[in-house]
Amino acid sequence: MKKNLVVLSGAGISAESGVRTFRDSNGLWENHRVEDVASPEGFERNPQLVLDFYNERRRQLNAVQPNEAHRLLAELEQDFNVRIITQNVDDLHERAGSSNVLHLHGELKKVRSVLPGSEPMEWTADLNIGDTDSRGNQLRPHIVWFGEEVPEMAAAEKIVELADLFLLIGTSLQVYPAAGLLHYIPGDCELFVIDPHLTLNITNADNFYRTTATEGMRLLLPRLRKIRN
Repeated sequence: MKKNLVVLSGAGISAESGVRTFRDSNGLWENHRVEDVASPEGFERNPQLVLDFYNERRRQLNAVQPNEAHRLLAELEQDFNVRIITQNVDDLHERAGSSNVLHLHGELKKVRSVLPGSEPMEWTADLNIGDTDSRGNQLRPHIVWFGEEVPEMAAAEKIVELADLFLLIGTSLQVYPAAGLLHYIPGDCELFVIDPHLTLNITNADNFYRTTATEGMRLLLPRLRKIRN
């Protein structure tokens, strides 16, 4: 029986594909205040600004491709039951071939009605004022904004609780509640980390790769395949 490999991925893995991280060193998101483009209040004040912001992010996403780290994670499905929990809103894991991906913070290529609890739908073009669901409700990006609940957290916690192996890749654990998933790792689960910026010593040195996602996956892949059974 294949072991369960659970992966928590962050912005670091997508950055190698050219996906720009939203927040710059000055705290702005592509020259916008977070409150203006990533909050329900910002959308209420200026919906066109918010829609334009995510339309540009969607166009950027359409111009990039999965990188080697994404592809190597997809290849591991030959050896493990791989479940990826990602903080990223891009679709690069899926485009690389991963078949079990849970997006904690939503997806750029999906939209949903402004009504609470509405189901997301696929959307690859620009989203504009006047684009509505079948009942005439305005559509919004399927993104978890600041101040909103993370609806997939309960599902993510259950996935982590079943992990035999856990891989943290491309995240410095600065975003909550996603970082709290580490508390659900079983006691006998082996933890691996690939990230050049994470300063927390949360696993032993042999399992901590302080390098890029791609380089870390190249080093880790043969180790994982030796312990797959």
